[in-house]
Amino acid sequence: MTQVKAQPGRPRGFDAEAVLERAMRVFWEQGYEGASLSDLTAAMGITRTSMYAAFGNKEELFLKALQRYTDGPASYAVRALNELTAREVAAAFLAGAVEATTHPGDPSGCLGVQAGLAVGPASRRTQERLAAWRNDAAALLAERFRRALNEGDLPHGADPGLLGRYLVTVGNGIAVQAASGVERETLEYVADLALQSWPGSTR
Repeated sequence: MTQVKAQPGRPRGFDAEAVLERAMRVFWEQGYEGASLSDLTAAMGITRTSMYAAFGNKEELFLKALQRYTDGPASYAVRALNELTAREVAAAFLAGAVEATTHPGDPSGCLGVQAGLAVGPASRRTQERLAAWRNDAAALLAERFRRALNEGDLPHGADPGLLGRYLVTVGNGIAVQAASGVERETLEYVADLALQSWPGSTR
């Protein structure tokens, strides 16, 4: 457990991991611009001075929260790459997207999608970082599917890059629908329907 050490003249240290978790949830619920410093510090239970000292400015705090989200709720994306076949990778990725965006007790939708959909000029760097985050997922999937193509697990002519982009696009759409209140069962049907067009699929 990481502890932030108290500085002279400041209150005692706090659990940085727990505080960052709370900040992540505020960004997840309200987006980057929607989350004010007052919202963040109130949820984190610390002062602005302590927040700046421990995490930097709002942008730096957000990037730390995004990394926590990547390693936690969104970790299904990396785990899916370990499935034995390309279709199983796709199925695990979409199932993970549905589970993560509709998990009881968590905000609906995806932090990486909602946080950067509408930002002003001052937050352009954050929007670009989120676009890169989503593109990274597509690139990892494409790399995995290139291996599948070389191994004969995908039919000749399949486009690994396009398949990776397809899955991320469907996954992002699932996140937006979840944030709009669409039920998990419906989104599971959507994921299953998307898989029916998978190269080599027989159903």
